[in-house]
Amino acid sequence: MSPEARRDDLVIALTYYAPYVSGLTNMARDIAVGLAARGRRVTVVTSRYDASLPREEEIDGVRVLRAPVLARLGRGVVSPQLVRQARAAMANASVGSLQLPMLEAGAIATGTRTPIIATYHCDVTLPPGPVNTAQRVVVDASNRLAMHRSAVVAVTSEDYARHSRMWPAIEPSMVVVPPPCPPPPPGVPGYRETDGLHVGFLGRIVREKGLEYLVRGFRALPDPDARLLIGGDFTHVAGGSVIDQVRAAIGDDTRIRLLGFVPQERLGDFYASLDVFTLPSVNAFEAFGIVQAVAMLAGVPVLSSDIPGVRQPVAQTGFGTLVPPGDAAAITQALQEMRTHPPDRVAGAARAHEAFSVASVLDGYEVLLDKAVHQRRVMEGQ
Repeated sequence: MSPEARRDDLVIALTYYAPYVSGLTNMARDIAVGLAARGRRVTVVTSRYDASLPREEEIDGVRVLRAPVLARLGRGVVSPQLVRQARAAMANASVGSLQLPMLEAGAIATGTRTPIIATYHCDVTLPPGPVNTAQRVVVDASNRLAMHRSAVVAVTSEDYARHSRMWPAIEPSMVVVPPPCPPPPPGVPGYRETDGLHVGFLGRIVREKGLEYLVRGFRALPDPDARLLIGGDFTHVAGGSVIDQVRAAIGDDTRIRLLGFVPQERLGDFYASLDVFTLPSVNAFEAFGIVQAVAMLAGVPVLSSDIPGVRQPVAQTGFGTLVPPGDAAAITQALQEMRTHPPDRVAGAARAHEAFSVASVLDGYEVLLDKAVHQRRVMEGQ
């Protein structure tokens, strides 16, 4: 069925969608799938970042349209067809959703009369250099335009939004909606090797995650039975992985495991193997850090960086501790403290469930959808 022949409740446009894995992608996927399960008709328009992926398919009740990629630019792609497909799909939808940052967002927003809900996840952060600076300026300008033309700008935390360089564009229409955080499946401690402290990380192996500091902080622990389990893809990462730097930091420490991509069916086993989960981010690239909330839902306390947005799950629940970004010594000290005085896992998980319920987040998005539809009807005099 062509986009023009179908009427949707919601069309979501974003650069990467499943099977690509990132916090932004996972949040968009969980909202799309959750709303589809509630009877909403949802289409996702995204890039065909991998040529082996089909141009159109249905995933968990959501129609996914993939536009061909003309070129790649850092972490992003250039896809004029994505703009055309998103506009066409939104023209036959009640509401459109833009997942920002996104290079094409401004062009999509200016080409449709459908009310837009823009979800701003994080600022674009790139290494220094004239090309990267130009890319950031262009993407920021596109995102500002998209937010200016949106009925609502949703953010995962006001803490992050206020520290974003895009705050002036966010503030006029801001609504805070935390990301949906599905709990991992039950598991067995299949990754556990000893009775020593088991520390874990799960995510993309990229510079902004601060893994080199985590490795150095862990290596300072004297316990030979301690283990550091690093899970995450380092072969298909937009913008490139820093796995070589992480391996160099690991050196000859045989207590550290590079697990690679951890499949969905083993996530429960991964979390069940941990005493502490870590998110040692070194800059405000992330607005929330969904993976740490998922760890909390599994009953695992979290050590994360004290930076805007990323600190929110620990600040909201008290289930863990915060350290300055890029401070290996502080990581060592915090791990020692959490080993000596472990938090109450049952109480921490209960607080996390109360704060990050998927159902409550979907309720919030449905309110935004209905509000956007109502505003459109008022403007059209219906």
